[in-house]
Amino acid sequence: VQLQASGGGLVQAGGSLRLSCAASGTTFSRHGVGWYRQAPGKQRELVAGLSTLGTTEYGDSVKGRFTISRDNAKSTHYLQMNTLKPEDTAVYYCIVGVNWGQGTQVTVSS
Repeated sequence: VQLQASGGGLVQAGGSLRLSCAASGTTFSRHGVGWYRQAPGKQRELVAGLSTLGTTEYGDSVKGRFTISRDNAKSTHYLQMNTLKPEDTAVYYCIVGVNWGQGTQVTVSS
């Protein structure tokens, strides 16, 4: 299984970014998907999760600002991040089932 995350970058506070995670080598539609993040000196934390049935879960700090979605036809899931804050700065990791992608850096400047 290979996961390719993209879409990270540098953005000003209040801005938006959309992360993508493309999967290969797995039956994507059969797995829950998600995003985690890890800031320097902090533990990795759940950002958002999306089950095969469409059930979502969000970390408290991103509720109302971030939206997770998936496109099974493209074996890809997304994280739309709006109203970004400096505290959202972290390396973001995608997950499909139990498989982790490489991180993508998101930096929010104040």
